[in-house]
Amino acid sequence: MIEHITYHNKLLALIVSQKFDKPGIHFFTPNELSQQLAYMHHPVGKVIQPHVHNFVLREVQYTQEVLFIKKGKLRVDFYNEQQEYLESHILEAGDVILLVTGGHGFEVLEEVEMIEVKQGPYIGEQDKTRFIGISAEQAKIVE
Repeated sequence: MIEHITYHNKLLALIVSQKFDKPGIHFFTPNELSQQLAYMHHPVGKVIQPHVHNFVLREVQYTQEVLFIKKGKLRVDFYNEQQEYLESHILEAGDVILLVTGGHGFEVLEEVEMIEVKQGPYIGEQDKTRFIGISAEQAKIVE
């Protein structure tokens, strides 16, 4: 229900299946990642103490993004940092993916609605390097 996509012991992405369901709080990411991802399942009546977040200066090296698939089906293609294709996975409604390092591309397989969360500020085309990806016929789907 949790998939770690790695290349040379480096985390490229983390996929949380819509089937994941455990009580309590489960952090999927190590503390040192600049984007933290957790699942929370609480019973009725659970009180989360009010709080504010303190000003803490953080340095972000790479943009990491989280996609919440609300509807549809999406193929995600993974590439290493040299833009070489590695493998593909299929995301469905309810799945969540954290994209950590390396490259990625997508093909919509069924009309998709998704929400993206990533660090800012966004600086436009300076934020990414685009390259030519694989075709659908070249995709190696990992189940």
